[in-house]
Amino acid sequence: MQSITLKLITAILIGVLVGVGGYAFVYAKGYSYLSNDPRACANCHVMTGQYDGWIKSSHHSAATCNDCHTPHNILGKYAVKANNGFFHSFYFTTGWYPDNVAITKFDRHLAVLAALEQANTGEIVAGDAERIGGRRPFPLANSVCEALAGRFRWWLC
Repeated sequence: MQSITLKLITAILIGVLVGVGGYAFVYAKGYSYLSNDPRACANCHVMTGQYDGWIKSSHHSAATCNDCHTPHNILGKYAVKANNGFFHSFYFTTGWYPDNVAITKFDRHLAVLAALEQANTGEIVAGDAERIGGRRPFPLANSVCEALAGRFRWWLC
């Protein structure tokens, strides 16, 4: 009898979690983050300023948000999207974020790596990489992955 009650409570809890999570995912347009559409980044009103800035910039015609803010491989791209999506929804739901939204150290590193990768392929000049990161954190590498260290290297490269 106790085993059946425990299974029933577990099934109800899982059902509630899946139901509420599914509803929140659809209501918050979570599916839009699976695309490459920059408008998805502006789903949250906090990012409207960044989106408007991108629309007016020269990057608008050359790059989307994902070109600079996610790794260029499928596993890394969706791992970063999942990580950012979880924390963005957590902070925006709780209101625990600063008024002036700022890029995290990890996401800035991704943007600098993307700029360096584009500089290596000739898509942009090296000076753009310096402006994106504020300064060049490491010399231009033969492979961007050579510049990575730490636990995230396996899915970023």
